[in-house]
Amino acid sequence: MWCQLMLMEIAMTHNPHAHQFYAEMYDVMMSDWPGEIDFYLESVAEELKSGKGSVLDVACGTGRIGLRLASEATSVVGLDRSPEMLAIARQKSINTDCISWVEADMRSFKLARVFDLVLIPSHSFQNLNSPDDQAACIGCIWRHLKPGGLLMVHLDHMNAENMKWLGVISGEGRGIFEEEAPFEHPVTGLLIKTSTAWSYEPATQTASKQTIWEEISKDGKPTRRWETGAIPLHCVFRFEMEQLLRRAGFNIEHVYGDFYRNELRDDSPHMIWLARKPKLNQ
Repeated sequence: MWCQLMLMEIAMTHNPHAHQFYAEMYDVMMSDWPGEIDFYLESVAEELKSGKGSVLDVACGTGRIGLRLASEATSVVGLDRSPEMLAIARQKSINTDCISWVEADMRSFKLARVFDLVLIPSHSFQNLNSPDDQAACIGCIWRHLKPGGLLMVHLDHMNAENMKWLGVISGEGRGIFEEEAPFEHPVTGLLIKTSTAWSYEPATQTASKQTIWEEISKDGKPTRRWETGAIPLHCVFRFEMEQLLRRAGFNIEHVYGDFYRNELRDDSPHMIWLARKPKLNQ
C-alpha cells in the first residue's frame, strides 16, 4: 500500500545510522507510479507557459520529482526536513542551475518568495497526523503561492482493498513483520532484505510502520542491520481533504483517481488533488 511513501521522519530506536541508510537507499527503493512523471511534467508545462514560472516541491526527499521538473520551469525549490535526503539531492543536481534545496519543516517554513505552483508528491502529506499540523502545512503553502497559483497533492485513496487491509492490521495482523522484495545495495552489491510491520488505529486514522533492513553477505550471513521505530501515517479521506482545502480558501479544480487523469472512483488507487488559490480580483 504505502511501500513507496516518502518518510518525512524516521524514528531511530536500534541503529543511529538509519537516517543515512534510508536516504542513501531511497532512490533504489522508490520507484515511480505508473504515469506519475508524465502527469507532473504535463501539469507544470500547462501551468507555466513557455517554462516561465516557479515550482515549490514540498517534502522533496532526494529530488525524485523536482529534478525532472527543472526543464519546465524558470526555477524549482525543493523543501524537506531531512538533511541526509537534501545532501543527496544536492549531489544529483550539481549541474542543474535552476534548482535549489531548503531544509525546513513543511508545517512552518518561511521563504522570501512566492511560487506559481506547489506540489506535495509521494503521499508525503500523510506524514501530518493531526488537524493542526495539516492546517499549518496548507497555511504555509497558501502564503507561498501566488494569487491564481496551483497546488497539487498526491494521497493514497482509501478504497475497498485498502480498507480491508487496514482492518487486518488493526486486528490479527497488527505489528507482524513480513518480508518485502529484497534489493541490491548500489555500492556494496550485497543483498538487502527488508521486513515491515504495520498497525492501524481506527479512532485516529493512523497507520504505523516499522521497518528492518538487513545486509546479507555473499555467504548468506547478515552483516549489518538498520531498524526504524514506529512511523505514524495519517489515512486521509476525500471529504476530510476537501474541507481542509476549502477552509483554507482554495478552489478545487480536480480530484483524479490516478495519474492518467481519470476521475476518482470507488476503486481508484490514488487521490490527486488540484486546488487553486483565487486571483486577487476573485
